[in-house]
Order: sequence, then C-alpha cells, then structure tokens
Amino acid sequence: MLLKQKKISACIGMLFGSMLISSGAQAQIAPPPDYDQKLADMVVTATKSGTTLKDMTQNTTILTKEELEIAPEQTIDQVLKNQTSVFLNDQPYYQKDPTGQSINVRGLGNARTLVLIDGVPANDAMYGTVQWNLVPMSAIQDVEFIRGGVSSLYGNMGMGGVINITTKPISDNKGEVSGSLGSYATGTAAVSKEFAISDSFKLRASADYFSTEGYQNIATISPASPAAIKRGMGNESAESANYRLQGSLKVSQDTDGFFNFGLHSMSNLPVGGYNFARKSTNETTLSGGTTTRLNSSEQVQVNAFYENTTLQQQNVASNSPYINATFHNPYYQVGGSAQYTNNLQNSVIDQLIFSADAKQLSASNFQNNYASPGSANFQTSNLGRLTSQVVAEGTQNFLGILGQLKSNLKSIPLQATLSARVDNWTSQIPTNYTQAVGGAQVSTAVPNQSKTKFSPNLGLLYRASRELDFRAAAYQAFHAPGLNNSIRSYGSGASYVSNNPFLTPENMTGYEIGSDYRWKSGFIQVTGFNANVTNAIATYTMTGAQIASTCAPVCSAGAKSYSNDQSLRSAGLEVQAHYDISSKWATDLGYTLTKAVLTSTYGAISQALNPTGSQIAGTPRNMGSASVTYFPIPKASLTASVRYIGNSWYDTAHTSPIPAYAVVGARANYEVTPNATIYLSAVNLLNRNYITFGSGSQYIAGQPQTITVGGRITF
Repeated sequence: MLLKQKKISACIGMLFGSMLISSGAQAQIAPPPDYDQKLADMVVTATKSGTTLKDMTQNTTILTKEELEIAPEQTIDQVLKNQTSVFLNDQPYYQKDPTGQSINVRGLGNARTLVLIDGVPANDAMYGTVQWNLVPMSAIQDVEFIRGGVSSLYGNMGMGGVINITTKPISDNKGEVSGSLGSYATGTAAVSKEFAISDSFKLRASADYFSTEGYQNIATISPASPAAIKRGMGNESAESANYRLQGSLKVSQDTDGFFNFGLHSMSNLPVGGYNFARKSTNETTLSGGTTTRLNSSEQVQVNAFYENTTLQQQNVASNSPYINATFHNPYYQVGGSAQYTNNLQNSVIDQLIFSADAKQLSASNFQNNYASPGSANFQTSNLGRLTSQVVAEGTQNFLGILGQLKSNLKSIPLQATLSARVDNWTSQIPTNYTQAVGGAQVSTAVPNQSKTKFSPNLGLLYRASRELDFRAAAYQAFHAPGLNNSIRSYGSGASYVSNNPFLTPENMTGYEIGSDYRWKSGFIQVTGFNANVTNAIATYTMTGAQIASTCAPVCSAGAKSYSNDQSLRSAGLEVQAHYDISSKWATDLGYTLTKAVLTSTYGAISQALNPTGSQIAGTPRNMGSASVTYFPIPKASLTASVRYIGNSWYDTAHTSPIPAYAVVGARANYEVTPNATIYLSAVNLLNRNYITFGSGSQYIAGQPQTITVGGRITF
C-alpha cells in the first residue's frame, strides 16, 4: 500500500506542478447565465424519447457537471445519496462487500432500481448490485435520475426507477489529467486523451486508479458494543482500476455510431477488514451502437452490449479469524436493442416509438468450505481441510417489445404519454447440488421456468402556466429474481443461506402525483408516491425436510433460504428545491418522507421477525439535505452541506435501533489558470462518530472525517 501511495503522491505532485505552466480552454467554476432555464431544457436520454426535463411526467432530477463538481463527496454513489428517495447509507461503495453495493429507491428495497452507464446496465449480472467502480467521478458528464416505475421502458429492475450516468463527450484532441489525495491514504489518479483521427472518427483513451487504506467499518459506540471488534479485524483497504477506449464515428451522412471498450478491476477486504483474505472482481465491457436518421422526423437506433465478470471471494469465520469458504463466480450479460422513432407532430400524436430488445444473464457459483486450519494458522491465508462443495449454474433470458405514444393536445395544455411493454422471462438452472467430501451429491432437479410480464405506464402533464405544471403517472413494473438468490448459497451450519432455484418475478403497481414550479432563479418540485410490491423475495428458516433435500452436507437446523412470500407497500413525499439567491449565492434543499411497511407475510416467513405495519429495516422515515454555495468570484466556489437521517432500525422487528444523525460537509474550488482547477473537500467535517443506517445484524460506522485535496488540468 505504501508503494501505491507514493505513486499517487507523485502523480499529484506532477499535476499541481503542471498547473503553474499550463494554458488552454476556459474552465470557469461558476454556473453559466440562465443555468436553471437551461437545466429545464436538457434532454433526459433515459426516457428513450428525447423528452426534456420540464416535460417529464415522473419526478426526475439531472445532476449536471457543475453540481457534481461542488459536491464534497468523492464517489458517485455518495453524491447520489443526497437525492430525495435514495436510500444509500454513509459508507462509500469501496468499503462494502462487492455483493452488497446496491441502491434502494423509494424504500422498495435493494436491487430493484436500474442503473445505466451511457445506457448500458451497470447492475451486476449475478447479484443485481451496482458496479460503481466502473465509472470514476473524473469521467462523468451528468447523471439522470427518473424515480418510479420504468419497466414500460426497460423491463426488469424497473421498480424504483432508472439512473443513467453519462460520461463526457469526445471532442477534438482534448486531454485531461486529474488526481486527489486524502485521509486514510486515499488517492485517485486519472488521465484521458482524445484523438481526432478525422472529421468523422474520434477516439478517447483513458485510465484511472484508486486506492485507500480504508477505515474500521465496525461500529463500537452505543447501541453497538466495543466487543464487536474481533481478533484479526482492521481497516478495510481497497483499490480499483479502469482502462477504457471510446470512439465516436460518422458512418455516413445520416448515420452516427459509437463504441466503448473497458477493462476494470476492484479488490477489497472482507467485512471487518481481515487483511489475510481478499475479495476481487474483474470485468471486461464492450458496447456500441448506431443512430440512423431516415428523414427529418424518423430515426432508427441499434445498440448492443456485453460484460464478462469474474468474482473471487474469501469469507472469514465469524468466531475465529480463518478463511472458512472461497467462492468463484464467473458470469456474463449480453444484450441488444433496436428502436424506431417517428416524430409525427400531427394533430393527435406527436411521437411514436417501437422497440425490441433481448438480454441474457448467465452465472455459475462454485463454493468450497474449509475446516479450521488450527490456531497456528489463524490470520493467515492458509486453508484448512476441504469439507464440502456447493455448485450451481443458471441462465436467464429476457425478450421485450414496447410501444409508446406521446400527444400534446392543442385545445388544452395537456401532454399525455402512454407506453406499454411485454417481457418474456425464462430461467434455466441445469446444475444445483451440495456435496460433502467423500459423500454423495445432494442435488435438486429444477424445471425450466417462463413468465410473461406486462408493464404499462400512463403519464400526464398539465401546464397551468409557463412556470407551473402538474403531473401524474401510473405504472406497473417487475423484478426477476437475481441469479444470486437462484443459484448462490453461502455460509455453513445454522448460518447457511441456501439458494432457491424456484423463485419467480416480483410485481409492482404504483402511482405518483406531483407539481413543478420553475422560474428564472430556481425551482420547487413536490411529489407524492405510492407503490405496492407483491410476490416479494424474502428469507425464511428451512424445515428439517427441506434441509435434508437441499443442503444437508453443509447446513444444519436454523439454515435459511428464499421465498416469494411477502408483500410490501411504500408511500411517501419528495420535496426538491433550488434557488439562486443572487449571482454569488445558491442553495439546494431536499426532503423525503417514506412509510415502507410489510403488508403481508405468509408461507414459512416468520411473522415475529417480519411484522406487518412496521417500518422496514434500513429505511429511515425522514431524510433531508441542504447545501449553500458561495461564488466570491467566477473562478472560485465555497460549498457547505448537511445531511440528516432520522431514526431507523436494522431489523423490521425493531429490536436493533439506529439513532438519528446529521453530517456536515464542505468543499472549496478554485480555478488556478483557465484550464486548471484545484479543490479541497471535507466529508463529515465535524468528525462525528455515528452509526449509519442499514439492515442486518452488524452495526456499521458512518464515514469518519475525510479530507481530500485534488485538481484537474485540461490540455
């Protein structure tokens, strides 16, 4: 780690030295004139229809590069946590298990919200979590966030909404170098260079690196206990790297194309910071597409993507510091789509869209369980005797077709958007067994499954005046069971959690009603929402007969599995506001009220552990954020922010409370030269020691005070 820190420090030194002699394009800190008006006219590409922000029928936010650059937080997940209805705790993704880097929107639960990078899924193909490491802050242009059901556009995972992270466009021969160094030996270094091969072909090559010694994530303050720190635990170090080649090309006068190729890696320590074990992922990503303009009103888009991932994981026993299990998960996702758009602009229909797409997810789970290697080998990478194996393989296929009509009535200022999508989901799990060393396989025969899902969406927007509108939307959405639930088992003995290959998709119906008031200096958005999820996936304790038929070689009484035996409802209120007080002062406010409860539990689900009517674990009822930014001169900015999280619970039975907390952040930016900027950032400025919200059995410490200095030059 010391060598890595020296490398990053050297990069930072060269970066700041370059700032004194560099020259180039203007990089003003202050937002441009009429920023709020321009924001309202920005196109939300995640709609697939070119809809502008001011014409959205669902609560939508765009985080521009100006907003990203004044945020104290240093990773995109932590920036997003300040948005209304985003349930991400105060623990950066790199401090979490790679199988737990998810996102929860509107209290609907993890892995039920779609995240895209340039329109390509960033949700992990096996776990449904978000691969935040694929896109560093230095590569991001803006972020689009549509809340509410979007299965009518995207099919699977469209319950909570869609987040589309857009990377910076390719220009002519531009270059950029950036870096940062901060608390806990946390550093970043990034470089990119563009090449205009010709007027019709442009390339960008980029690379970035991140490393940190991390901090101790296990909380010890009340209601946690100092005894939570066990032998062998420590800071949770992490590192990641990305190498990308992107291209844009003009195939013909009417056809534009693009491609992206990337190699990505990330590794960190198991929860608790055991430095003798490791968890790592390696990804290869490839995507591309074309847009062909048939005439002034019609166009066809064709896109495809592929991602291959390998996850290697070593788990540590809960009672003694040794590696008790290893996992090898190879998996991939591949997909493609074709869309026809016709901007009719006639008296009845303004726009017509037809689209078809296909996607395949395939994964394997190979788990080896080991006995203790003896106390002499504790806190080492030495493995004990192999005791058992767990093996499963599965594939899911999605085929979808959608149609969408948009109409702007002339008689009254009403916009109506009707979209509907039909998806066919299939699941095949040909291999699923557990086996003790020297024993017979305990296997489960799994028949192929197939389900057809219908996802409509009706959105209405009434323009009461130039500044004021009222909107409403009603929708259906679905979420197919993740391959992690269907094929991955983990743990041992009574702590074993078995996969369930018979799981079926979850269903959601919901609606929202809201209003937007936009004026020259700001906006206010208010939205109320209600969503009901049925067939929800939850864990339950298996019976003796179930244990004998599925996992007897590796599990015992108390072992758990998954079922579709829950229903839940989430209802709430979202308020967002921005106001440019003057040319030098701006402020932002956000508030979320969420009541998320189980409405029914049945089958083998424990009603004592999962009572109906109680706020669901990991879902604070009240969340708020506020920030104020001061621009003393056009070349500088000072931002202060505060985030409030109300009381919550680690469990739905409400036996493990999490006290409310507030965290203060700050950031200062300064333009040294027209093409060079530096910044100083502080997360948890007052160094508050607190427990951040979540769910499970282990209290998690919130991110301690983290000071970062960084900079960027363009050439």
